[in-house]
Amino acid sequence: MTLPATVAVDVGGTKIRAGSVIGGVLAHVRSVPTPATAGAQAVLDTIAEATAAVIADTSGSRGAEFAWRIGIGAAGVIDPATGTVVSATDSLPGWAGTDLVSELTARTGLPVRAVNDVHAHALGEAAAGASCGTRSSLLVAAGTGIGGGFITDGHLLTGRNSAAGHVGHVPSAAASGLACPCGGTGHVEAIASGPAILNTYRRLVDASDSPTSTPVAAPVPANTRELAAAASAGDALAVRAFDIGARALGSALGGIANVLSPEAIVVGGGLAAMDEIWWAPLRAAFAAELIPATAGIKLTKAELGQDAALIGAASLWNAEQRETR
Repeated sequence: MTLPATVAVDVGGTKIRAGSVIGGVLAHVRSVPTPATAGAQAVLDTIAEATAAVIADTSGSRGAEFAWRIGIGAAGVIDPATGTVVSATDSLPGWAGTDLVSELTARTGLPVRAVNDVHAHALGEAAAGASCGTRSSLLVAAGTGIGGGFITDGHLLTGRNSAAGHVGHVPSAAASGLACPCGGTGHVEAIASGPAILNTYRRLVDASDSPTSTPVAAPVPANTRELAAAASAGDALAVRAFDIGARALGSALGGIANVLSPEAIVVGGGLAAMDEIWWAPLRAAFAAELIPATAGIKLTKAELGQDAALIGAASLWNAEQRETR
């Protein structure tokens, strides 16, 4: 008997993760560095090699024949109908314009479906995570950047040019005048992403008579992880920086909730690993924006971590999964 099996792949700017998904169960996950600076063809070769390794690992441990296919969640704006990278950032040079389906089918001989990586996270949480069982949900990935994916009645909303879900690029009064990585100004990502919160902290330090309100924060944190540790240790300026970013994001999500009215908003990414220093102001600002009709919408933490993208990429092969434009 031949069983359907999927190699699920999550392609980011720094690493590529791949694993087998059979009957909804993820296994044999491996992670390799993304050869980003070597260009798109090197990245495609690495994906094909990881796919072959996962198939070998799975076939060697199971006494069954498999009909393999590939599901990919990849960085960049991905057209799920064609598997083409519509646009991408400098984290993957030369990635824009890559035809993931034809390129990887040529390398592996397997059928391929592809979607944006945050969209894959949204599908994964809806399939087996925090939004499982809901008819509609918004997944928000808050970390180095801020992205999103909206699911309604089991369908992924991709929108015109496959660009739906750019949660980080809604306007925010708190970000007024601040440069956004997209090239614009005043977007919520410019105040609420991890790097933006670190920049806020540095501005607060510069504006303060002393570099920190308590001695525990010296030297000045070099990254968001160190800043989180400083906040947990009692650095008032670090706490304030996270409060500013969390409230800006919470307000933006409240506004989006009023427009989309999903059953649940699920927040993942690096910032979601924070404690109540970040979550409490996020929830408060979110609730303050809701109109009475949307007041019952849940704001909850993602459950699947980085495995969400793999489970979501595999779900592209579910018979009921189709994108909605």
